[in-house]
Amino acid sequence: MIDGAALAIEDEIKAVEEEIAKTKYNKATSHHIGKLKAKLAAMRETQVRRQAASGGGGKGYAVQKSGHASVSLVGFPSVGKSTLLNKLTNAKSETAAYEFTTLDVIPGLLEYRGADIQILDMPGIIRGAAKGRGRGREVLSVARGVDLILLLVDAFNPGQFEALLEELWTANIRVNAKPPNIQFVKSDRGGLVVNSTVKLTHLDEPLVKDICREFGLINATVVLRQNATQDDLIDALAGNRVYIPSILAVSKIDLVDEETRRETVERYAAKGWTVVPFSAEKGVGLDDLKEAIYGKLGFVQIFLKPPGREADLVEPLIVRAGATVGDVCDRLHREWRSKFRYAIVTGDSAKFKEQTVGLEHGLADGDVLTIVVKRG
Repeated sequence: MIDGAALAIEDEIKAVEEEIAKTKYNKATSHHIGKLKAKLAAMRETQVRRQAASGGGGKGYAVQKSGHASVSLVGFPSVGKSTLLNKLTNAKSETAAYEFTTLDVIPGLLEYRGADIQILDMPGIIRGAAKGRGRGREVLSVARGVDLILLLVDAFNPGQFEALLEELWTANIRVNAKPPNIQFVKSDRGGLVVNSTVKLTHLDEPLVKDICREFGLINATVVLRQNATQDDLIDALAGNRVYIPSILAVSKIDLVDEETRRETVERYAAKGWTVVPFSAEKGVGLDDLKEAIYGKLGFVQIFLKPPGREADLVEPLIVRAGATVGDVCDRLHREWRSKFRYAIVTGDSAKFKEQTVGLEHGLADGDVLTIVVKRG
């Protein structure tokens, strides 16, 4: 039985999308478009909640995370994801020269510079994936939970890049971006009060208030600490966006000429992207890709020095950038945080050699760390 409410909201969403598409953006229409974008985002959230409540979200992919970090391979069918997984890891993902070879999420483990990196070969997505085509929602839900997204595009079809970004955006995945620095302090009355700590060039107070009202926010103080756009404000209000680093990997690079390869790399590097051309079949560029993955994940090597003994400079502990002494305690033993007394750090994070620090001390790459815990 077809849900009438579901059909109604689909029609409403389509109508708003069409109005946005046909409205030419300029200073005079920016307010109207901003309200439409907010209305569209709010309706999509309602649609997703209704589908989840009715069990209409489809069966998801079960993926058990392992290693120090996880990376998803996102691309259209037949772009070379499975071949790349097999070359980078110990996995055996079926490959063939036709679409939809991979029907499940296939994990593999890349061991590189002491780090264990889980690589996930996912079914190829198609246009409209974020709206449910080809089990796209289920595939993209896996991408939401990883530490890095590797976007794969065919060297013969660089236009796939923009299409992939559009699908990720619609799935509320923001690549190579940070959460908007916008705060909402709700109140019982008083309406909406807008404060900003910087000059706003994309928003004005009436538009901020109208966008907030589309999300049902009526009484609150809105504090903007960046020159936010309409999309930034909408993302902050929605509260369900994920922000994931990403690399652009251009496959089958051995089949195009040197000039095409150079132009492709320069085009996207100019937009701030880390671009790695490679050929999994020929083994070209794989070392560069491994290094780019390792660097983008922000791994930090910590050398442990047990009390009264020499530091282990052979097998470092691998943690992510921003890790604290407390995080290391959690990694080493489940009781160490509760039994923690102090730690001694030598390295870039320390003000001086053998500095005594606490659980909240942030660590840097190459630090030598001694943790002292209570006995018994």
